Amino acid sequence: IPSCSTDPQTHTSPRSGPIPFFLFFSTLPLGGLRTLVVQQTSLERPRETWSKKMDFLLSVIGYAVDLGNVWRFPYICYQNGGGAFLLPYLLMAVFGGVPLFYMELALGQFHRSGCISIWKYICPIFKGIGFAICIIALYIAFYYNTIMAWALYYLLSSFRRTLPWSTCTNSWNTANCNRYMSTDHNVSWSNSSISPAEEFYTRQVLQVHLSPGLHQLGSVSWQLALCLLFIFTIVYFSIWKGVKTSGKVVWVTATFPYLVLLVLLIRGATLPGAWRGVVFYLKPDWEKLLSTTVWIDAAAQIFFSLGPGFGVLLAFASYNPFHNNCYRDALVTSSVNCLTSFVSGFVIFTVLGYMAEMRHQEVDAVAKDAGPSLLFIIYAEAIANMPAATFFAIIFFLMIIMLGLDSTFAGLEGVITAMLDEFPHVLAKRREWFVFGLVCVCYLGALSTLTYGGAFVVKLFEEYATGPAVITVVLLEVIAVSWFYGTNRFCNDVQVMLGFYPGCFWRVCWVAICPCFLLVMLRYSIYIHIFFLILFNYHYPPWTTVLGYCIGVSSFICVPVYMVYHLLSARGTFKQVQYFHSSL
Repeated sequence: IPSCSTDPQTHTSPRSGPIPFFLFFSTLPLGGLRTLVVQQTSLERPRETWSKKMDFLLSVIGYAVDLGNVWRFPYICYQNGGGAFLLPYLLMAVFGGVPLFYMELALGQFHRSGCISIWKYICPIFKGIGFAICIIALYIAFYYNTIMAWALYYLLSSFRRTLPWSTCTNSWNTANCNRYMSTDHNVSWSNSSISPAEEFYTRQVLQVHLSPGLHQLGSVSWQLALCLLFIFTIVYFSIWKGVKTSGKVVWVTATFPYLVLLVLLIRGATLPGAWRGVVFYLKPDWEKLLSTTVWIDAAAQIFFSLGPGFGVLLAFASYNPFHNNCYRDALVTSSVNCLTSFVSGFVIFTVLGYMAEMRHQEVDAVAKDAGPSLLFIIYAEAIANMPAATFFAIIFFLMIIMLGLDSTFAGLEGVITAMLDEFPHVLAKRREWFVFGLVCVCYLGALSTLTYGGAFVVKLFEEYATGPAVITVVLLEVIAVSWFYGTNRFCNDVQVMLGFYPGCFWRVCWVAICPCFLLVMLRYSIYIHIFFLILFNYHYPPWTTVLGYCIGVSSFICVPVYMVYHLLSARGTFKQVQYFHSSL
């Protein structure tokens, strides 16, 4: 019987799963000798692959480039020294973000497995990491798609001659509503005044004024429920058949935002006062580089922007040909992601400079909010005061929806791939039904974010479900690969796959720099979540901090629980249990 090869492409590697051998005895007329004929047959279904290389690249770019690139990077950049922030950002990308990005692509491509089953080839005792990743992905799906539902509500409201968030004569407006632009004469602005864009966002879309807080969320908004149902319908029919369908959809969802960003950049650059925003965005404040906070913010921004640790890169790379150059892919896609963040800053701050010019204010008075408020209040108000406002509103909120869709496709595909690889005999032939059930679970889990107090729930999930838990999971992943599986073994795998051995820089990053990078981020992430949250003048009570940590721990707890289960159920010494995998 032939021995197993180390190349998964031959379909005889342990990483391709168990392979049955059928033995046929026959007597052939060869000098009266009996001959043993061996026929090797695999009962496993051949693994699906991307139709084109570009499908994979666009999917990864679409996953990495999301809403955070549009609102968070510009805000973090100007807040931490403007142009000076680019130095720590690039350093953190080179020594932390890109090595982690490269590692996950290489792992997924070599082992051809999702985030759960891949651990039987690396270090089985850490298999709980895969389950933790799937739970985190579900939490993200519970709130992330709600932001797209808000954007869809804005999009549908944009098909009017006069945008509804540009006037104070609507049913949801209050006596404090005031337009505050240079074209509005005799307007007195006070501390109690509220812009029509803010009232549209808080009183018409979110309706947060109908909820006193998390202890009483109120009813579900049927308008947002329908918007979210439409979003999940698009998601389902984009991923139900696997990467063959999602790889085609991203040709639209991943490229259209770049076209819109270009249009908005050109329009923003021609607005009066745009230069004020650009100067404010990029004016370097070198003294801030002496602050530890700036370096921590740079690390957090590049980490959550590139997105290692969510199981997506493992899943996407597992559908690549075995000898695909994932090293080049990692460099290209991470560079595109960083460049997109930088360009998005110009798109946002040219408009903020215009707003400051029209209001006769400083740019920092306009750009005081990060997060969705920057898009749904400040940027929406600026669009409403531009010529051809309806057109720019439509393409802007279409862009927001498509940026979100790419990340949703990726996040759910990470879960789907993990579950199908872990339970192939049960789910492989029922993918469409499994995806349908998963989408239904995500929709039902998101209902709390569609209530009148849903914005408070979104903030809670955003702060606690994806912060310390994800960083801890990636830290354990790097330790498991570099210190347990072994950097030399991992580099040998890369050499078999790509034909070259990773250089000293990458090995040092995987063994030492990346773990230190993640440890510092974890400490900072835990520290900032000790303090209570504030949203729309609502101060989160102390019990919500406990609830938030319970949400974060509920995913990470899978890691120690599975370790205990594995040690109790497996046979052999501790070292054998720790390292044993199917290739031994």
